[in-house]
Parts: sequence; C-alpha cells; structure tokens
Amino acid sequence: MSKRAREPIYTTAIVAGRVLFGLLRVKPRVVNAANLPDAGGAVLAITHFGYLDFALCEWMMWKHNRRRIRFMAKQSAFDGAVVGALLRGMKHIPVDMSHGAEAYAAAVAALRSGEVLGVFPEGGVNTSFTVRELKTGSVRMAAEAGVPIIPIAIWGGHRLLTKNRRPTLCEAFGAPIDFAVGEPIAIAPDADPRAETSRLHSTLQGLMDDLQTSYPIDGSGAWWQPKHLGGSAPTPQEAAVAEAERRRRREEAAGTV
Repeated sequence: MSKRAREPIYTTAIVAGRVLFGLLRVKPRVVNAANLPDAGGAVLAITHFGYLDFALCEWMMWKHNRRRIRFMAKQSAFDGAVVGALLRGMKHIPVDMSHGAEAYAAAVAALRSGEVLGVFPEGGVNTSFTVRELKTGSVRMAAEAGVPIIPIAIWGGHRLLTKNRRPTLCEAFGAPIDFAVGEPIAIAPDADPRAETSRLHSTLQGLMDDLQTSYPIDGSGAWWQPKHLGGSAPTPQEAAVAEAERRRRREEAAGTV
C-alpha cells in the first residue's frame, strides 16, 4: 500500500474522537471488519440513528486500516468559521441543495480517485431505529464511479446523542457500540437504481436485525429500542408524521410556505 499524505486536521479529529469515546468508556465491536476496503474507492452506505454516527464510523475505519472517510455534509455546516474549517481540512464534500449536481460530481470524482465516501442513504437521523426508505444517490454514485458499496449498520451510537433526546452521562457511559460490515455490493453501470437501492435496504435492515438481537443489553421498554422489539421508540409511521410536522414548522418559520 502506498504511503498516504499526512492530514494533520483529520488526525487531530480522530484523536479527539478517541479521547471522547475513551472517556465515555464506549465498547466497540465490529462484525466482519475484513469487508472494509484497504485500497481503492468505495461508498460506505451507513445507517443513521445518531448524530455521532459519522465520528464513530471514522473511528472504526481508522482503527482498522488508517483509511480516511470523506462525508457529504450540508453547505450550511461549512459556512461556520470553526466547523467549516474542520470540514474543509478533513476534505469532506459540501452539499448545496440548490446546486446538488456539483456535489454529486465532486463525490464521483473523489470515488474515482480512490477515496472512501461515507453516505447516509436514509437522509437525516431516523428516530424509529429501523432502516427507513433509502435515497438512490449512493447506488447511482457507485455505479457511475465503478466502485462497490459497503453496507454498514451501527447500533448503540444513538445512545450517545440522537434527535429529540439528550441522553444522560449515565446512559451514554459504557454503552456498547456494535458495527456490522456487509459484503461489498457491485453495482453494474446499467443497473436499475431503485432495484439496487431496495436490495441495499434489505441488506442494511438484515445487518441491523442481527445487531439488535445480539446486543448485550436488554432494551425492553427503553427509549433507544425500536417498538417492534419491545422498546418505546416511535414506529416508522409515527416517526414519519413527526418529521413531516417538524419540517412544516421549520419551513413556516423560514417563510417558505
């Protein structure tokens, strides 16, 4: 493997993450880490239940093979002086919703150059803690760049920080964080994006089912456990209704409705 260029900002961010997760005494476990790519471009299609999923995934990848993940993030995050400088220094890709084609082209170019791209195909954080319908972008980018998709499920990360809830230190301390890395999925250039996205969804949900059933802590009645497994999280339908109402209020406040 060729020697990678030094990236002090990325390395500093990784060190900061390791310190944070070390202080919290989180307990990571990775199933099938050998499926993580040691070289070449790849799309990591990651489940998204918590706000720290990107940092957890970076930490997991760094521990395995020292590779760096480039994530796609909203342009508004890049606009901040401090956060923006960090994101640019880590070579993440800004997404301006009014110029989505530019971000898509930048992502494909990064993949073709051998970068690993992190994508949350569900979109925003999902509070039902089941894999909801996916967007087709990850499949389309992988097909155009000629790289595989690596499905990754994360369970337990939402216990550190997630939407609509600020977990206590007691809840977060010592939380087991489980990762399941699926086998690489090759996407043919002429593949049907919707069919392949449906296949990706089934794969991610299967990985998540395995993580949830093997989790070392009983989540019966817990806010962080999906309702179909005896938890008190909202159902996918309830979460969708709440998200639609939240979006309506946000648009109303912005004067766009």
